[in-house]
Amino acid sequence: MWDDTELIIEPGRVDRDYWRELWRYRELFQVLAWRDVSVRYKQTVIGVLWALIRPFLTMVVFTVIFGKIARLPSEGGAPYALLVFTGMLPWTFFSSALTEAAGSIVSNATLIGKVYFPRLIVPAATVVVAFLDFIISFAILVAMMIWYRFVPSWQILLLPAVIIIAVAASLGPGLWITTLNVRYRDFRYVIPFIVQLGLYVSPVGFSSSVVPDQWRLLYSLNPLVGVIDGFRWCILGGQSQIYLPGFTLSISVVTLLLWIGVRQFRRMEKTFADLI
Repeated sequence: MWDDTELIIEPGRVDRDYWRELWRYRELFQVLAWRDVSVRYKQTVIGVLWALIRPFLTMVVFTVIFGKIARLPSEGGAPYALLVFTGMLPWTFFSSALTEAAGSIVSNATLIGKVYFPRLIVPAATVVVAFLDFIISFAILVAMMIWYRFVPSWQILLLPAVIIIAVAASLGPGLWITTLNVRYRDFRYVIPFIVQLGLYVSPVGFSSSVVPDQWRLLYSLNPLVGVIDGFRWCILGGQSQIYLPGFTLSISVVTLLLWIGVRQFRRMEKTFADLI
């Protein structure tokens, strides 16, 4: 008997099915995310405290160097330590997500070579680990605000939107670097250098307002500038003045990098099983 099933081929059908499959495989996303979280803290001496110690110690060093020695200004009347930590939180989230996503495909070579599923799930699941570190580190920020008796303004209600922008800012470059790491294995040695360089060219230990006005828009081409400035504006409220032209430019760069990252990943994912 003839099968009455009708196959319809139309432009864009594959793309729509791909995004539907991401939802269909949501349980796999949860399994991979939980596995990454378990591996991250398994057989560690102090466990989740690593998520507290690293940003706290970096904040102390940056406060001494930029606040005490270089005597750079804070934003408004906000304590300099609070200024640094509100920059350290989104930066730590970005760097952790980028680093974890970059090696995610290679570290899951066995799984990718055996079964089919949307490969985008793998690097996306690693972002959950970075986000968990972010939530844990946020407890330090709350404690610091209590210590300094700093009460946030209404802008804190917009913090979830800035966090979504931070996720997009880390996922876009992360997907692009992931594809490069699959094709060129020595690229993994470049990633720590990129992260280290990004720490000093981003306004983590200082306010972006110290950048001269004629260079500030150009400086905002760094997508982390908009993310960090937006995060500080949400937490510090009226003590932090956001530079709207630069913030808009940074968000535009984040959107562009996310589009490029997804497009490059989609183009290369069919070859992952052969390359790894």
